[in-house]
Amino acid sequence: MSGAGNEPRVAGIDCGTNSIRLLVAEPGESGLLDLHREMRVVRLGEAVDETGRLSAAAIERTRVALLDYADIIKGFGVERVRMVATSAARDAANFGEFSDMVHEILGTEPELISGLEEASLSFIGAVAGLPGVRDPLLVADIGGGSTELVLGSPASGQVIAAHSMNVGCVRMTERHLHDDPPTQRQIQATVADLGTAVQAAGRDVPVAQAAAFVGVAGTVTTIAAIALELPRYDAEAIHGSVISYDSVVAVSKRLLSMTHAQRASLPVMHPGRVDVIGAGALILRTVMEFAGVDEVIASEHDILDGIAMSLL
Repeated sequence: MSGAGNEPRVAGIDCGTNSIRLLVAEPGESGLLDLHREMRVVRLGEAVDETGRLSAAAIERTRVALLDYADIIKGFGVERVRMVATSAARDAANFGEFSDMVHEILGTEPELISGLEEASLSFIGAVAGLPGVRDPLLVADIGGGSTELVLGSPASGQVIAAHSMNVGCVRMTERHLHDDPPTQRQIQATVADLGTAVQAAGRDVPVAQAAAFVGVAGTVTTIAAIALELPRYDAEAIHGSVISYDSVVAVSKRLLSMTHAQRASLPVMHPGRVDVIGAGALILRTVMEFAGVDEVIASEHDILDGIAMSLL
């Protein structure tokens, strides 16, 4: 089955440290036309930072999600599928075992892309979803295991510079934020770790050149939803919203002072983000401080859109 004008339907799968996401789409008049978009929190990268391996339980959670995704892909008559595996898989000694499982279910192997490739796909996805932003644009993609900083031109879609930092909301939580709520010493250790990472990123990415700053992925959109005081998670209200640095600081302090139960009770909070959102907020805050920006534009479009677009 194909979409409008006999163009093929495609499926992109983004398998990160915290979640695995599916986008089924076909070409539309102004880019991708979403047919199905879904996220499952499988925590593939659980303890990878410590063990260097994907656990059997994490692989099984991902396998169950992929079985459902395979049925959805078949139901839409998708012709092209691309699955990209990012930070957690890059760090895993037993990636081959994971790859075999994926091939058995999807008929295609997951691509183990580099941090720079991940950054490029994130930028392409973000640019496609946010027309009219100023040039050059700095994009931050905050994931579970890594964070990508990309400076590029929305007008041309070209990446000027990019850097992948081995810091993400799951990795930082497991490494530092052990108490609930975390102690000030744990928060300070996280900030110090992040400071080292962003300083290294700054040697590759001239962040001071950015005319606008966009944040993508679930950490940023969840923080935006909290800052906007939404009664429920509303992707349309979040997409393109502008959140000030002061609001990001206020939300991060609030999240880091709350217990697990208090965070879980927030109406916009996805259950899979409850225990890692505090670290994610610290990453966003630190990146904004380092880049010297006073606001972030939240985008619902990211690497997943970039993966799907690469198939067209």
